[in-house]
Amino acid sequence: MVADKDIELTTRANEVDEVAAQEAIDDERVKAEKEQAGGALDRYINLVSAINFSFILQCSWEAAAVTFQFSLSNGGPASIVYGSIFSTIGTVLVAVSLAEMASMDPTVGAQYRWSATFAPKWNRFFGLMQGWITVFAWICSCTSNPALVSNVISGLVIFNYPDYVPQRWHITLIMWAITLFPFFANFWFRKVLNPLEAVGAICHVVFFIVSIITLIVLAERSTAEYVFTTLTHDVSGWTNPAASWGIGLLTVVYPLTGFDGVLHMSDEVKKARIRVPRSMITSVVLNGVMQFAYMLTVLFCIGDVDLVSSDPLPIIQVYYQATKSKAATNLFVVMLAIIFTISFFNVFASVSRLAWAFSRDNGLPFSAFFAKVNPRFKMPINALMLIGTCLCLLALINIGSSTAFNAFISLPALALYISYFFPILFLFIRRVSRSHPEPIPWGPFQLGALGPIVNLAAMCYIIFIIIWLPLPTFLPVDGLSMNYAGPIIGAVILGALLDWCISGRKRFQVPIARHRPDLG
Repeated sequence: MVADKDIELTTRANEVDEVAAQEAIDDERVKAEKEQAGGALDRYINLVSAINFSFILQCSWEAAAVTFQFSLSNGGPASIVYGSIFSTIGTVLVAVSLAEMASMDPTVGAQYRWSATFAPKWNRFFGLMQGWITVFAWICSCTSNPALVSNVISGLVIFNYPDYVPQRWHITLIMWAITLFPFFANFWFRKVLNPLEAVGAICHVVFFIVSIITLIVLAERSTAEYVFTTLTHDVSGWTNPAASWGIGLLTVVYPLTGFDGVLHMSDEVKKARIRVPRSMITSVVLNGVMQFAYMLTVLFCIGDVDLVSSDPLPIIQVYYQATKSKAATNLFVVMLAIIFTISFFNVFASVSRLAWAFSRDNGLPFSAFFAKVNPRFKMPINALMLIGTCLCLLALINIGSSTAFNAFISLPALALYISYFFPILFLFIRRVSRSHPEPIPWGPFQLGALGPIVNLAAMCYIIFIIIWLPLPTFLPVDGLSMNYAGPIIGAVILGALLDWCISGRKRFQVPIARHRPDLG
């Protein structure tokens, strides 16, 4: 057959027919699953859409823009500048490690399927535990989008109407309202999602350029000494400089998570073995560079630091001091909310497919119900309803805690990094093991001799980040200022263990990897 340019640039010449053959095998598997599990999904996502999906899902510079108050109080500019470089390099290592597995087995289940495949023993146990952690991580990641949008809306209302006194339940209601849009769009307006992603990607780039130019041209300049040498460690109660720097990493680490979202759409991506790994790596590199450039610009154009720090949404004061115009400030900040909303469509679609896949393997209670695919919409509507319900319940955290926004940001980052760790660990063990009877079924993308080094570096980065994410951003800690990310993750793990003991060990089916032809 005549290979298209996309495949020729990323695979050896003799692999083209075999990759296409594997795609046909995968389609046959999908048909079999349709008969067994109540339905299957259509492949409709092409290369451009796959890259756009991850690119706009992360929206890293926008997320950093509305969360950099964490770093202003902990670490300051030093945490933002050097943390951006550190987090980009670390996340690329993690993305490359997962992309290698995605090339072997591009599956909706992703992390839990790989853990079940590569775990040296107790495969069913690690598969089920990984499934619970990954599904919960993505539900939390889904929650962060409406949290970001509601935070922007609340900040703009305060900015334009200073007499307004925000109530925590107001934010919860806004989050509920925002959740309705992607819920209905994912099955009633699916055909507009690809064009919407393209619009989102264009806005993601255009407003990045416009924002940087506006700030550079209009804002007062900070000194290079402030940007590159200021390490804040006397504002939040954390007095140790290293601890403050580590806690401040939340601003730059959180926006780069979620690059695996396209993995959970794998059954709907054409030529997934090539395009899914490419989408993941491309998204992390581009978003990491954009985040660093944007935050560097913000620091050089921050203006009155005390005024910025005291604002509920500091980025508002950065734009307002630069433009001296409320209308212009509103426009710039509203665009952040629009991009978050478009990203929310992708996150919602991704997590619903993940819950559907986990149910298909009997990972969730009542799996038969959540594994169904609606024959009319070709969508896992029951899984969509499950995710929507979970989001509405998690939004209630905002009523009980004055620092709930912190939990909505640190919780998904912590949970996602835990979900990334175990598949990489198991692949690393399999890689260096000399006793395993079967070779690793490599895909078109392979790290080769660098693989163990990359995997080890990725795991070290993940462990370092996991240490800081559960810590509270302010001291002393009380019931309202507590960072509930750690306890909630602990509760999920305990719940998964309980599920294993009660019925999971009998219910859960170890996923079988989709073997591909030997491309060696």
